[in-house]
Amino acid sequence: MPDLDLDRLRALPKVSLHDHLDGGLRPATIIELAAEIDHSLPAAAAQGADALGAWFRDSADSGSLVRYLETFDHTVAVMQTAPNLRRVAREFVEDLAADGVVYGETRWAPERCTDGGLSEAEAVAAVAAGLQDGMAAARSRGREIVVRQLLTSMRMVEPTTDIADLVLADETGTVAGFDIAGPEDGFPPERFLAAFVHLRTHGWPYTIHAGEASGVESVAGAVLACGATRVGHGVRIVEDITAGPGGDVLGPVAAYVRDRQVPLELCPSSNVQTGAVASVAAHPIGRLDALGFKVTVNCDNQLMSGTTLTREMSLLVSELGYDLDGLRRLTVNAAESVFSPYPDRRRLIEDVILPAYA
Repeated sequence: MPDLDLDRLRALPKVSLHDHLDGGLRPATIIELAAEIDHSLPAAAAQGADALGAWFRDSADSGSLVRYLETFDHTVAVMQTAPNLRRVAREFVEDLAADGVVYGETRWAPERCTDGGLSEAEAVAAVAAGLQDGMAAARSRGREIVVRQLLTSMRMVEPTTDIADLVLADETGTVAGFDIAGPEDGFPPERFLAAFVHLRTHGWPYTIHAGEASGVESVAGAVLACGATRVGHGVRIVEDITAGPGGDVLGPVAAYVRDRQVPLELCPSSNVQTGAVASVAAHPIGRLDALGFKVTVNCDNQLMSGTTLTREMSLLVSELGYDLDGLRRLTVNAAESVFSPYPDRRRLIEDVILPAYA
Protein backbone atom coordinates (compact mmCIF):
# COMPACT_ATOMS: atom_id res chain seq x y z
CA MET A 1 0.00 0.00 0.00
CA PRO A 2 1.54 3.34 -1.04
CA ASP A 3 1.89 6.04 1.58
CA LEU A 4 -1.18 8.26 1.21
CA ASP A 5 0.39 11.52 2.30
CA LEU A 6 -0.74 14.86 0.91
CA ASP A 7 1.71 14.79 -1.99
CA ARG A 8 0.54 11.33 -3.05
CA LEU A 9 -3.11 12.29 -2.71
CA ARG A 10 -2.62 15.52 -4.62
CA ALA A 11 -1.09 13.60 -7.51
CA LEU A 12 -4.12 11.32 -7.83
CA PRO A 13 -6.68 12.35 -10.49
CA LYS A 14 -9.87 13.58 -8.88
CA VAL A 15 -13.44 14.39 -9.89
CA SER A 16 -15.26 17.30 -8.25
CA LEU A 17 -19.06 17.28 -8.46
CA HIS A 18 -20.11 19.70 -5.72
CA ASP A 19 -18.07 22.90 -5.56
CA HIS A 20 -19.57 26.41 -5.48
CA LEU A 21 -17.86 29.05 -7.58
CA ASP A 22 -18.75 31.80 -5.12
CA GLY A 23 -17.34 29.64 -2.33
CA GLY A 24 -13.96 29.14 -3.96
CA LEU A 25 -12.48 32.58 -4.47
CA ARG A 26 -8.89 33.31 -3.51
CA PRO A 27 -8.76 35.67 -0.50
CA ALA A 28 -6.20 37.86 -2.28
CA THR A 29 -8.56 38.22 -5.23
CA ILE A 30 -11.42 39.22 -2.93
CA ILE A 31 -9.27 41.95 -1.36
CA GLU A 32 -8.19 43.30 -4.74
CA LEU A 33 -11.62 43.28 -6.35
CA ALA A 34 -13.36 44.64 -3.25
CA ALA A 35 -11.00 47.63 -3.24
CA GLU A 36 -11.87 48.35 -6.87
CA ILE A 37 -15.59 48.58 -6.11
CA ASP A 38 -15.23 50.10 -2.62
CA HIS A 39 -16.88 47.11 -0.95
CA SER A 40 -16.24 46.93 2.79
CA LEU A 41 -14.64 43.69 3.93
CA PRO A 42 -14.25 42.34 7.48
CA ALA A 43 -11.50 43.97 9.51
CA ALA A 44 -9.34 40.88 9.03
CA ALA A 45 -8.78 41.88 5.40
CA ALA A 46 -6.51 44.70 6.55
CA GLN A 47 -4.10 42.04 7.81
CA GLY A 48 -3.84 40.38 4.43
CA ALA A 49 -5.11 37.42 2.46
CA ASP A 50 -4.25 34.77 5.04
CA ALA A 51 -6.13 36.59 7.78
CA LEU A 52 -9.17 37.08 5.54
CA GLY A 53 -9.12 33.40 4.64
CA ALA A 54 -9.09 32.54 8.33
CA TRP A 55 -12.05 34.89 8.89
CA PHE A 56 -14.08 33.03 6.27
CA ARG A 57 -13.24 29.67 7.83
CA ASP A 58 -14.02 30.83 11.37
CA SER A 59 -17.29 32.46 10.34
CA ALA A 60 -18.40 29.36 8.48
CA ASP A 61 -17.42 27.09 11.36
CA SER A 62 -20.55 27.93 13.34
CA GLY A 63 -22.81 24.90 13.04
CA SER A 64 -25.45 27.05 11.33
CA LEU A 65 -26.21 26.80 7.64
CA VAL A 66 -27.83 30.24 7.72
CA ARG A 67 -24.68 31.90 9.10
CA TYR A 68 -22.55 29.82 6.74
CA LEU A 69 -24.48 31.22 3.78
CA GLU A 70 -24.00 34.80 5.04
CA THR A 71 -20.27 34.61 4.29
CA PHE A 72 -21.19 34.63 0.61
CA ASP A 73 -22.23 38.28 0.79
CA HIS A 74 -18.58 39.28 0.36
CA THR A 75 -17.71 36.85 -2.43
CA VAL A 76 -20.84 37.56 -4.44
CA ALA A 77 -20.24 41.31 -4.07
CA VAL A 78 -17.08 41.08 -6.20
CA MET A 79 -18.74 38.89 -8.85
CA GLN A 80 -20.93 41.55 -10.47
CA THR A 81 -19.01 42.39 -13.66
CA ALA A 82 -17.99 40.31 -16.64
CA PRO A 83 -14.22 40.82 -16.10
CA ASN A 84 -14.50 39.84 -12.43
CA LEU A 85 -16.60 36.75 -13.18
CA ARG A 86 -14.17 35.73 -15.88
CA ARG A 87 -11.20 36.12 -13.53
CA VAL A 88 -12.86 34.25 -10.67
CA ALA A 89 -13.79 31.36 -12.99
CA ARG A 90 -10.29 31.20 -14.48
CA GLU A 91 -8.62 31.12 -11.07
CA PHE A 92 -11.11 28.51 -9.87
CA VAL A 93 -10.07 26.16 -12.70
CA GLU A 94 -6.38 26.81 -12.12
CA ASP A 95 -6.75 25.97 -8.43
CA LEU A 96 -8.61 22.74 -9.20
CA ALA A 97 -5.94 21.72 -11.70
CA ALA A 98 -3.19 22.39 -9.17
CA ASP A 99 -5.02 20.05 -6.77
CA GLY A 100 -5.10 17.19 -9.25
CA VAL A 101 -8.72 17.56 -10.34
CA VAL A 102 -9.20 16.32 -13.91
CA TYR A 103 -12.94 16.96 -14.19
CA GLY A 104 -15.03 19.44 -12.22
CA GLU A 105 -18.46 21.01 -12.13
CA THR A 106 -18.83 24.36 -10.44
CA ARG A 107 -22.24 25.65 -9.43
CA TRP A 108 -23.28 29.26 -9.05
CA ALA A 109 -26.41 31.42 -9.28
CA PRO A 110 -26.55 33.83 -12.25
CA GLU A 111 -29.46 35.63 -10.59
CA ARG A 112 -27.08 36.79 -7.83
CA CYS A 113 -24.60 38.34 -10.27
CA THR A 114 -26.72 41.01 -11.96
CA ASP A 115 -26.35 43.94 -9.53
CA GLY A 116 -23.68 45.48 -11.76
CA GLY A 117 -25.97 45.60 -14.78
CA LEU A 118 -25.19 42.23 -16.36
CA SER A 119 -28.02 40.11 -17.64
CA GLU A 120 -28.07 36.53 -16.42
CA ALA A 121 -27.09 35.36 -19.90
CA GLU A 122 -24.13 37.77 -19.97
CA ALA A 123 -23.02 36.50 -16.57
CA VAL A 124 -23.14 32.90 -17.83
CA ALA A 125 -21.08 33.88 -20.87
CA ALA A 126 -18.46 35.56 -18.67
CA VAL A 127 -18.10 32.46 -16.50
CA ALA A 128 -17.89 30.31 -19.62
CA ALA A 129 -15.02 32.45 -20.92
CA GLY A 130 -13.25 32.21 -17.58
CA LEU A 131 -13.58 28.44 -17.47
CA GLN A 132 -12.15 28.22 -20.97
CA ASP A 133 -9.29 30.55 -19.98
CA GLY A 134 -8.54 28.39 -16.96
CA MET A 135 -8.55 25.15 -18.91
CA ALA A 136 -6.20 26.68 -21.50
CA ALA A 137 -3.88 27.99 -18.77
CA ALA A 138 -3.80 24.58 -17.09
CA ARG A 139 -3.11 22.89 -20.41
CA SER A 140 -0.18 25.24 -21.02
CA ARG A 141 1.28 23.95 -17.74
CA GLY A 142 0.81 20.32 -18.77
CA ARG A 143 -2.41 19.70 -16.80
CA GLU A 144 -5.48 18.51 -18.63
CA ILE A 145 -8.73 19.44 -16.93
CA VAL A 146 -12.36 19.92 -17.93
CA VAL A 147 -14.53 22.20 -15.78
CA ARG A 148 -18.16 22.96 -16.59
CA GLN A 149 -20.81 25.03 -14.84
CA LEU A 150 -24.06 24.12 -13.14
CA LEU A 151 -26.53 27.00 -13.26
CA THR A 152 -28.30 27.43 -9.94
CA SER A 153 -31.62 28.87 -8.87
CA MET A 154 -31.92 30.12 -5.30
CA ARG A 155 -34.70 28.17 -3.65
CA MET A 156 -35.95 31.02 -1.43
CA VAL A 157 -36.99 33.24 -4.36
CA GLU A 158 -40.19 32.94 -6.36
CA PRO A 159 -39.72 29.84 -8.56
CA THR A 160 -39.42 30.33 -12.31
CA THR A 161 -37.97 28.39 -15.22
CA ASP A 162 -35.67 31.27 -16.20
CA ILE A 163 -32.40 29.63 -15.13
CA ALA A 164 -33.51 26.29 -16.58
CA ASP A 165 -34.06 28.13 -19.87
CA LEU A 166 -30.47 29.41 -19.68
CA VAL A 167 -29.28 25.82 -19.34
CA LEU A 168 -31.21 24.82 -22.43
CA ALA A 169 -29.94 27.84 -24.35
CA ASP A 170 -26.23 27.17 -23.73
CA GLU A 171 -24.07 27.44 -26.83
CA THR A 172 -20.69 27.53 -25.07
CA GLY A 173 -20.52 23.83 -24.23
CA THR A 174 -19.59 24.73 -20.66
CA VAL A 175 -23.02 24.30 -19.06
CA ALA A 176 -23.46 20.82 -17.62
CA GLY A 177 -26.81 21.08 -15.86
CA PHE A 178 -28.96 22.73 -13.20
CA ASP A 179 -29.18 22.99 -9.42
CA ILE A 180 -31.18 24.68 -6.69
CA ALA A 181 -29.39 25.91 -3.57
CA GLY A 182 -29.96 28.03 -0.49
CA PRO A 183 -31.90 27.43 2.73
CA GLU A 184 -33.68 24.08 2.72
CA ASP A 185 -36.03 24.62 5.66
CA GLY A 186 -39.29 26.09 4.42
CA PHE A 187 -38.26 25.90 0.77
CA PRO A 188 -38.82 22.32 -0.43
CA PRO A 189 -37.55 21.33 -3.86
CA GLU A 190 -41.09 20.69 -5.08
CA ARG A 191 -41.46 24.47 -5.44
CA PHE A 192 -39.25 24.19 -8.54
CA LEU A 193 -41.00 21.17 -10.00
CA ALA A 194 -41.88 23.05 -13.19
CA ALA A 195 -38.19 23.76 -13.82
CA PHE A 196 -37.25 20.14 -13.24
CA VAL A 197 -39.96 18.86 -15.57
CA HIS A 198 -38.86 21.42 -18.16
CA LEU A 199 -35.25 20.19 -17.99
CA ARG A 200 -36.14 16.51 -17.92
CA THR A 201 -38.40 16.95 -20.94
CA HIS A 202 -35.44 18.32 -22.86
CA GLY A 203 -32.99 15.68 -21.64
CA TRP A 204 -30.94 17.82 -19.24
CA PRO A 205 -29.65 16.52 -15.87
CA TYR A 206 -29.92 18.32 -12.57
CA THR A 207 -28.82 18.00 -8.99
CA ILE A 208 -30.76 19.23 -5.96
CA HIS A 209 -29.42 20.33 -2.59
CA ALA A 210 -31.23 18.14 -0.06
CA GLY A 211 -30.68 16.25 3.16
CA GLU A 212 -28.29 18.74 4.74
CA ALA A 213 -30.26 21.30 6.76
CA SER A 214 -33.47 19.29 6.34
CA GLY A 215 -33.94 15.59 6.87
CA VAL A 216 -35.16 12.60 4.94
CA GLU A 217 -38.26 14.42 3.72
CA SER A 218 -35.94 16.78 1.82
CA VAL A 219 -34.23 13.86 0.08
CA ALA A 220 -37.61 12.30 -0.68
CA GLY A 221 -38.77 15.54 -2.27
CA ALA A 222 -35.62 15.84 -4.36
CA VAL A 223 -35.49 12.25 -5.56
CA LEU A 224 -39.03 10.88 -5.46
CA ALA A 225 -41.06 13.99 -6.28
CA CYS A 226 -38.56 15.90 -8.42
CA GLY A 227 -36.50 13.11 -10.00
CA ALA A 228 -33.06 14.49 -9.14
CA THR A 229 -30.21 13.02 -11.16
CA ARG A 230 -27.93 13.54 -8.15
CA VAL A 231 -28.42 14.76 -4.58
CA GLY A 232 -26.34 17.66 -3.27
CA HIS A 233 -25.14 16.46 0.15
CA GLY A 234 -27.88 13.98 1.15
CA VAL A 235 -25.95 13.22 4.33
CA ARG A 236 -29.12 12.96 6.42
CA ILE A 237 -30.30 9.97 4.43
CA VAL A 238 -28.90 8.05 7.41
CA GLU A 239 -31.99 9.10 9.34
CA ASP A 240 -33.84 6.56 7.20
CA ILE A 241 -31.46 3.77 8.19
CA THR A 242 -31.80 1.87 11.47
CA ALA A 243 -29.50 -0.66 13.06
CA GLY A 244 -31.12 -4.07 13.41
CA PRO A 245 -29.95 -7.40 14.84
CA GLY A 246 -29.05 -8.57 11.36
CA GLY A 247 -27.46 -5.33 10.26
CA ASP A 248 -28.67 -1.97 8.99
CA VAL A 249 -32.25 -1.76 7.76
CA LEU A 250 -33.03 0.77 5.05
CA GLY A 251 -36.26 2.75 5.05
CA PRO A 252 -38.12 3.41 1.80
CA VAL A 253 -36.29 6.60 0.83
CA ALA A 254 -32.85 5.21 1.63
CA ALA A 255 -33.66 1.99 -0.22
CA TYR A 256 -34.76 3.92 -3.29
CA VAL A 257 -31.60 6.05 -3.33
CA ARG A 258 -29.32 3.04 -2.87
CA ASP A 259 -31.10 0.63 -5.18
CA ARG A 260 -31.26 3.13 -8.02
CA GLN A 261 -27.72 4.31 -7.34
CA VAL A 262 -28.64 7.98 -7.08
CA PRO A 263 -25.27 9.67 -6.48
CA LEU A 264 -24.79 11.50 -3.18
CA GLU A 265 -22.49 14.54 -3.28
CA LEU A 266 -21.10 14.33 0.26
CA CYS A 267 -18.91 17.13 1.63
CA PRO A 268 -17.33 16.03 4.94
CA SER A 269 -15.76 19.28 6.19
CA SER A 270 -18.70 21.40 5.14
CA ASN A 271 -21.19 18.94 6.64
CA VAL A 272 -19.41 19.38 9.98
CA GLN A 273 -19.40 23.18 9.70
CA THR A 274 -23.13 23.37 9.02
CA GLY A 275 -23.96 20.99 11.86
CA ALA A 276 -25.23 18.17 9.68
CA VAL A 277 -22.74 15.82 11.38
CA ALA A 278 -20.72 16.14 14.58
CA SER A 279 -17.26 15.47 13.15
CA VAL A 280 -15.51 13.99 10.15
CA ALA A 281 -14.85 10.88 12.23
CA ALA A 282 -18.62 10.57 12.73
CA HIS A 283 -19.47 11.27 9.10
CA PRO A 284 -21.66 8.52 7.59
CA ILE A 285 -19.86 8.42 4.25
CA GLY A 286 -18.10 5.18 5.21
CA ARG A 287 -21.30 3.56 6.44
CA LEU A 288 -23.18 4.57 3.30
CA ASP A 289 -20.29 3.37 1.15
CA ALA A 290 -20.29 -0.02 2.86
CA LEU A 291 -24.05 -0.32 2.33
CA GLY A 292 -23.64 0.17 -1.40
CA PHE A 293 -24.77 3.77 -1.80
CA LYS A 294 -23.15 5.68 -4.66
CA VAL A 295 -21.21 8.14 -2.51
CA THR A 296 -18.75 10.77 -3.68
CA VAL A 297 -16.48 13.16 -1.78
CA ASN A 298 -16.48 16.89 -2.48
CA CYS A 299 -15.40 20.29 -1.10
CA ASP A 300 -18.65 22.30 -1.27
CA ASN A 301 -16.90 25.63 -0.62
CA GLN A 302 -13.12 25.63 -0.63
CA LEU A 303 -12.80 29.13 0.87
CA MET A 304 -15.30 28.71 3.69
CA SER A 305 -14.05 25.27 4.64
CA GLY A 306 -10.39 26.07 4.07
CA THR A 307 -10.14 22.90 2.07
CA THR A 308 -9.30 21.18 -1.19
CA LEU A 309 -10.31 17.83 -2.57
CA THR A 310 -6.87 16.54 -1.60
CA ARG A 311 -7.54 17.60 1.99
CA GLU A 312 -10.99 16.00 2.00
CA MET A 313 -9.44 12.74 0.84
CA SER A 314 -6.74 13.00 3.51
CA LEU A 315 -9.47 13.35 6.16
CA LEU A 316 -11.14 10.20 4.89
CA VAL A 317 -7.80 8.42 5.24
CA SER A 318 -6.94 9.73 8.70
CA GLU A 319 -10.40 9.86 10.28
CA LEU A 320 -12.30 7.04 8.58
CA GLY A 321 -9.57 4.59 7.57
CA TYR A 322 -9.93 4.89 3.80
CA ASP A 323 -7.22 3.30 1.71
CA LEU A 324 -6.34 3.63 -1.97
CA ASP A 325 -9.02 1.13 -2.99
CA GLY A 326 -11.66 3.14 -1.15
CA LEU A 327 -10.55 6.42 -2.70
CA ARG A 328 -10.57 4.78 -6.12
CA ARG A 329 -14.15 3.62 -5.56
CA LEU A 330 -15.32 7.12 -4.58
CA THR A 331 -13.51 8.66 -7.54
CA VAL A 332 -14.98 6.17 -10.00
CA ASN A 333 -18.41 6.81 -8.46
CA ALA A 334 -17.94 10.52 -9.14
CA ALA A 335 -16.70 9.95 -12.68
CA GLU A 336 -19.70 7.75 -13.43
CA SER A 337 -21.96 10.54 -12.15
CA VAL A 338 -20.63 13.57 -14.04
CA PHE A 339 -23.05 15.34 -16.35
CA SER A 340 -21.22 14.33 -19.52
CA PRO A 341 -21.91 11.86 -22.33
CA TYR A 342 -21.33 8.20 -21.50
CA PRO A 343 -18.28 7.78 -23.80
CA ASP A 344 -16.59 10.70 -22.09
CA ARG A 345 -17.27 9.20 -18.68
CA ARG A 346 -15.83 5.85 -19.73
CA ARG A 347 -12.68 7.46 -21.14
CA LEU A 348 -12.24 9.45 -17.94
CA ILE A 349 -12.43 6.27 -15.87
CA GLU A 350 -10.48 3.88 -18.09
CA ASP A 351 -7.79 6.21 -19.45
CA VAL A 352 -7.21 8.59 -16.54
CA ILE A 353 -8.49 7.33 -13.18
CA LEU A 354 -7.94 3.57 -13.10
CA PRO A 355 -4.33 3.63 -14.34
CA ALA A 356 -3.39 6.20 -11.69
CA TYR A 357 -5.03 4.28 -8.84
CA ALA A 358 -3.62 0.91 -9.85
